[in-house]
Amino acid sequence: MFSAQTYQDRRAVLQSNIANGILLFLGNIENPVNFEHNPYYFRQDSTYLYYFGIQEPRIAAIIDIDENKTIIFGDELSIDDIVWMGGQETLKEKSLKSGVQETLPYAELSQYILKAQASGRKVHYLPPYQSFNKIVLADLLSVRIAELQPSVELIRAVVKQRSIKESQEIEQIEQAINISNEMHLLVMRMGRPGVKEYEIANAIQYLAANKECQMAYPPIVTINGGILHNHYRLNTLREGDLFLNDSGAETAMGYASDLTRTFPVSPAFTTRQKELYEVVLNAFNNAQRLLKPGIRFKDIHLKAAQHLVEGLVDLGLMKGNPEDAVNNHAHTLFFQCGLGHMMGLDVHDMEDLGEQYIGYTEEEPKDTQTFGLKSLRLGKALESGFVLTVEPGIYMIPELIDIWQSENKNADFINYDKVNEYRNFGGIRIEDNFLVTDDGYRLLGNGLIKTIEEIENYRAEHLS
Repeated sequence: MFSAQTYQDRRAVLQSNIANGILLFLGNIENPVNFEHNPYYFRQDSTYLYYFGIQEPRIAAIIDIDENKTIIFGDELSIDDIVWMGGQETLKEKSLKSGVQETLPYAELSQYILKAQASGRKVHYLPPYQSFNKIVLADLLSVRIAELQPSVELIRAVVKQRSIKESQEIEQIEQAINISNEMHLLVMRMGRPGVKEYEIANAIQYLAANKECQMAYPPIVTINGGILHNHYRLNTLREGDLFLNDSGAETAMGYASDLTRTFPVSPAFTTRQKELYEVVLNAFNNAQRLLKPGIRFKDIHLKAAQHLVEGLVDLGLMKGNPEDAVNNHAHTLFFQCGLGHMMGLDVHDMEDLGEQYIGYTEEEPKDTQTFGLKSLRLGKALESGFVLTVEPGIYMIPELIDIWQSENKNADFINYDKVNEYRNFGGIRIEDNFLVTDDGYRLLGNGLIKTIEEIENYRAEHLS
């Protein structure tokens, strides 16, 4: 946990941004794999971590704005719990570390909420994503699950606050990134013909665990990089394959990293691999240079798309004016997703609160219909203190190529005969994590090799 003062200060800021009522926070539970006492790994709700820091299941908290009090609700261990789990730090002790003096049994939460509702007071809560918490909220508020209405006022206040990262949060994120850098270098050392994808996934998870970290998300380690979120890991690496590794560690305090590198299984890139890699790397470099307060990330995304098109035109896969091609969304045959997203306590920071609130504004809402743009999680103007990813890519998806070609879609910009020569190419993605600063940006972490020369030299040194 951070200091008690940290959590007190965070709650005070939040409280000052909500007019009145009760702010209700539900922690997560241990979800069973196949029966109650065999749970999955427990991960606390990130907003609960941000304001209270306590990593314990089945707890809740309220900030009562009208009465200016904060209470944590939960149950202390029974003797049966102690028999099975041993003596542990009490909830009361953990609450004091969070700067909260008052704790009450979990069962008393219902009475507190009922009393507040009877007095006509508003109960603010965030969108629940665990099924258990949806049921809890419905019971507490005496409504059907379908009738739950999270507080937009609270969502906006939380997003505003959590979006700007504190220096101690940046330290946690960089810790996660530097461990991820080690993971990626390990993969570059392991990635040779005959190795199984799952062997690589197991190795990086082992490395993270030895650093007291979990994975921030299921690792994407694949020779089929054209599948954006490919979690199939039974392929064997072969000469000539490209290997895509999208993986990141999460610190014990819950802060994430998110890095991607693509490299050849053979000692060196083929000519075709090298040409497309340089196109992606050029788009990446140009995108990162645009990062600064005030610029819309959507504009950086579109500019990166234009750089991708320029490179694809040079290689003969596309044609025409690159700006016109992007305006007609022709680039989305090759770049179907967004350029990046916010990152912090969640790898897709605060995504449970809704992309419209995290990545966009009321004045400029998210485009939820246009292919490509509907997958752009961040579009609004950047601010100093934002932490985000930049991850351009080129993805050859045979099924998508076939559909577009059958419709003759964007034929003014796409050379389908040439594209079909690449239909089984796979995919390339390059991704790093950045902090937006007052005068621009800073690459987070110690840095990870990404140029063709760096990757080939590193692998030559370690594969011999």
